[in-house]
Amino acid sequence: MSERNLWAIEDGFFDQGVRLICGVDEAGRGPLAGPVCAAAVILPPHVELPGLDDSKKLSDQRRRALLPLIQEQAVAYGIAFASHEEIDQINILQATFLAMKRALQQLPVSPELALIDGNRQTDFGLPVQTVIHGDSLSASIAAASILAKVTRDDAMIALHQQFPEYGFDVHKGYGTKRHYEALRQYGPCPVHRRSFLKKFYGEK
Repeated sequence: MSERNLWAIEDGFFDQGVRLICGVDEAGRGPLAGPVCAAAVILPPHVELPGLDDSKKLSDQRRRALLPLIQEQAVAYGIAFASHEEIDQINILQATFLAMKRALQQLPVSPELALIDGNRQTDFGLPVQTVIHGDSLSASIAAASILAKVTRDDAMIALHQQFPEYGFDVHKGYGTKRHYEALRQYGPCPVHRRSFLKKFYGEK
């Protein structure tokens, strides 16, 4: 998808006079361990970010090349986490919303509209438009997806230093064959999401 197409959603709101549009996305809803991370990004209209796209479609190298460009060019951005403890306490959806709210609260300017990836929303304290597959359709959400993904990956790489037996640096906490084998051998570590492991361990 070309970058030109990535601005179609924002352009519709720009045409209505909306200027400060914030893209919001998360990384890490599915893993068995670690936090969920969210990012909120306000981009200048049609800013040049060559190769911008959904973080899942980009290589790690490309994401890491784009991250500082997004941070330098953005009008504002915020990045925040909800911990594995919070995920277990309030469930992953509510923890994702919590991380998103925290990211929005970090913004030094108040957006007029938030574009949220997906089809679920909560009260973020400002007008919201959900966008299914938004990380592939919106420049702002794509930028947020990259910031969230790289930041969470780095958090899991750091956790690998504490718990090297699980391979967090490779799978970032997702339920790979290697990860499940480590869980069978070592059991869960302190940063595993217990609510995600109940079925694996046969708990009710």
